[in-house]
Amino acid sequence: MTDTPAAVGYDAFVPVRWSDMDAFEHINHARMVTLLEEARIDWLLSESPENPSFITSSFIADIHLRYRSQLRHSDSPLRITMWIAKHRAVDFTIGYEVRSARAELSDPPAVTGTTQLAVADVDTQRLRRITDAEREYLIRWSRP
Repeated sequence: MTDTPAAVGYDAFVPVRWSDMDAFEHINHARMVTLLEEARIDWLLSESPENPSFITSSFIADIHLRYRSQLRHSDSPLRITMWIAKHRAVDFTIGYEVRSARAELSDPPAVTGTTQLAVADVDTQRLRRITDAEREYLIRWSRP
């Protein structure tokens, strides 16, 4: 993690498993979604272990990935930088940049993407508004 959350974002280092590879020895496109999920959970749990409301009450509403270059098993662990790209009343969007752990932050990412998460009341199975405390958290991690 950086000293200033909004400056760069939260960095999670996620190991690549052999099973994440495809027949061409690249990280499989579908497995990238799982690797992003592991990074996202690491971030959200590390920031609010006493109140993991985003983990227990949010679900993926939309996901977009753009593959710009190959990643291989030898690029493990992946450096996945995340930040809040947008937040609204009942949802928020996380931005991602994925690089080899040996790449510099100034190097172009191999994968970019976003996930939009909607926040719900688990008991009623209905969308709920983001709380003031959650909004403060989102603002803290938002890029200008």
